[in-house]
Amino acid sequence: MAAESGESMEFTLVLPVLPLDGEVVLPGMVVPLDLSDAEIRAAVEAAQAAASADSGKPKVLLVPRIDGTYAKTGVLGTVEQVGRLADGDPGALVKGRHRVRIGAGTTGPGAALWVEGARVEETVPDPLPGQVTDLVKEYKALATTWLRKRGAWQVVDRVQAIDDVSALADNSGYSPFLTTDQKTELLETTDPVARLKLATQQLRDHLAEQDVAETIAKDVQEGVDKQQREFLLRRQLEAVRKELRELNGDGPDAAEESDDYRARVEAADLPDNVREAALKEVEKLERSSDQSPEGSWIRTWLDTVLEMPWNERTEDAYDIQGAKEILDAEHAGLDDVKARITEYLAVRKRRGERGLGVIGGRRGGAVLALVGPPGVGKTSLGESVAHAMGRKFVRVALGGVRDEAEIRGHRRTYVGALPGRIVRAVKEAGSMNPVVLLDEIDKVGSDFRGDPAAALLEVLDPAQNHTFRDHYLEVELDLSDVVFLATANVLEAIPEALADRMEIVRLDGYTEDEKVVIARDHLLPRQLERAGLTGDEVTLEEGALRKLAGEYTREAGVRTLERTVARLLRKVAAQHELGERELPFTVREEDLRGLVGRPHHVPESAQDPAERRTAVPGVATGLAVTGAGGDVLYVEASLADPETGAAGLTLTGQLGDVMKESAQIALSFLRSRGAELELPVADLKDRGVHIHFPAGAVPKDGPSAGVTMTTALASLLSGRLVRTDVAMTGEVSLTGRVLPIGGVKQKLLAAHRAGVTTVIIPKRNEADLDDVPAEVLEKLDVHAVTDVRQVLELALAPASAVAEVPVAA
Repeated sequence: MAAESGESMEFTLVLPVLPLDGEVVLPGMVVPLDLSDAEIRAAVEAAQAAASADSGKPKVLLVPRIDGTYAKTGVLGTVEQVGRLADGDPGALVKGRHRVRIGAGTTGPGAALWVEGARVEETVPDPLPGQVTDLVKEYKALATTWLRKRGAWQVVDRVQAIDDVSALADNSGYSPFLTTDQKTELLETTDPVARLKLATQQLRDHLAEQDVAETIAKDVQEGVDKQQREFLLRRQLEAVRKELRELNGDGPDAAEESDDYRARVEAADLPDNVREAALKEVEKLERSSDQSPEGSWIRTWLDTVLEMPWNERTEDAYDIQGAKEILDAEHAGLDDVKARITEYLAVRKRRGERGLGVIGGRRGGAVLALVGPPGVGKTSLGESVAHAMGRKFVRVALGGVRDEAEIRGHRRTYVGALPGRIVRAVKEAGSMNPVVLLDEIDKVGSDFRGDPAAALLEVLDPAQNHTFRDHYLEVELDLSDVVFLATANVLEAIPEALADRMEIVRLDGYTEDEKVVIARDHLLPRQLERAGLTGDEVTLEEGALRKLAGEYTREAGVRTLERTVARLLRKVAAQHELGERELPFTVREEDLRGLVGRPHHVPESAQDPAERRTAVPGVATGLAVTGAGGDVLYVEASLADPETGAAGLTLTGQLGDVMKESAQIALSFLRSRGAELELPVADLKDRGVHIHFPAGAVPKDGPSAGVTMTTALASLLSGRLVRTDVAMTGEVSLTGRVLPIGGVKQKLLAAHRAGVTTVIIPKRNEADLDDVPAEVLEKLDVHAVTDVRQVLELALAPASAVAEVPVAA
């Protein structure tokens, strides 16, 4: 075998192998070996047998054996002494002499393995270069530091006395912190300087790790000492408090009992994920001190979690007929909503009977949006639904809410953080399946604090709300069994994505007959109680109630009607206390003027013909839908004097772009088709046209006034009056077609309230008549038309009733 640099390699040694499992011996080390091991005993006995022949000390080859594999380099060791170890077992004391490169196996006496080997000669420069000298000093300094930390002062002098580079490097074999692999690397590194560098690096790394460990241990000990001291002081404080209570004769401190949150959490009926999160917070609370603000936050959070009705549910009342009777008794009309709730209960009952109460982790909740004008009973309907279903009812007012945290809650890092309104509603209800009324959902706004409507997307989505996560609780909350009822006045004000998640149910207002029933059965008894009267003392005839609903109020709902009834009863009560009226008293139609004044809404048909708005040509009655329900809309048209007015179209009345375009279309149609209708269309070219919509302070928009404007212009040009009892709605095209519009039910209810008897609607809206109450249709003559010519034939008075065309001054 060729010799490496600085080494002389000749196979001049034949030695028995003494394997070392998990241990490495370096030159210069003296180690005891246990002869109870068969391989070690065989090697020592073979060495003794060979030594007796040449009268020298027994020699063995100490070879590390790692995972059954022998190292390539071993150490020649001499058996210094054979005897017994400290524990009484037979042993031998072996000293490492120098490195030996292992060669091929051979034969020898005894049962040991014999190999050939060559001594590795190590060359060290003399004198030592400056870098090596510095390395020696560094190693000695590091070794001294380590030995002093261990208290091995007697070894320090021995290490300082070693000047040989190779011996100094091999001295690190005594280091207990070195692994077998690290010692093997030192053994196989034959260059003394390189070996000393490796030993120095290993010692330096160990000291660095030891410094870190000592720092951590010191910090831990200081923390433990602090906790022990705090624990001792707390126990002493508890003992002092106990003695004071006994001295003063007080009972046990209830606050201390409530502070045992761990017992409360373990005793509470919580879902597994909630229990796990609560126990983690309890552990944080136990580790925190009383002065820490985090303790107060954790207590508030734990109180909120423990107060939540995680597994509390009310049993639904599956008496479908009984639920329907409750809804009918508490609300007149509103058949669509009542039918939807009845359907929900029927389906839920059948699902429960078939074991389908929970499907895919989701329960059978519902999300309904009640859209309609003010005063029709949307809010009170929610309480009636809860009553009919046998559930708890909670109302959440969303009007003016602009902060997303109001829905999802605040992060617990904020001072005064609270859960969102949804979580608070469930906690207030005390069950996981209440009826939650989200009132005025169309009044939700957005600003720099976020968009609450976007936060409601998850709440109102049946596919997501079974895993709703509030920012404050940070645990999943199942809302899939909650019945959400949202109320709104204007559907267009609700974001499209949010409206798509709700089932829209429209409440289009009450008929006069329904208002009379509501006033008799609900409003009058409530206001009698508030006025301190009884039903035996004051009675309202049905005729008086009908006149109050028809002439004193004109609204889709009944709020103004209730206020009028309250005003009437207060007047009667005051007159009785002043001695001006005796009780009991029956209020008749003729008594209303003296009690609540004159009527405010007299129908056009009841006015003197000369005083009606349509008493002159150029005025037509239209129908419109506002946020307060349906209403009548008058359109006035006039022609300017050709000598003083400029030609063109003038529009007034705070109109939107769509309505302005409808006016242009109506004018263009008459200019192009006026000759067929026998109208003097020349006036439209030479004279300015002015169209005005009264109630100019109210914004107006939409295409449904197209036929009304066309009729007003046709009446103006022909001089024929528009019939007083006719109202119309529909979009007009350039070719004279009448196109469909929306809100037919609300418009017909408004026409009925205004005393109109004939209504013109587009032919394609004829199917919408199914939604109109039968008692209203019976009193209206509804004509479904497809062309403007049909509208003019129905709306304009006969040619014999021609009047002079008015000219603007």
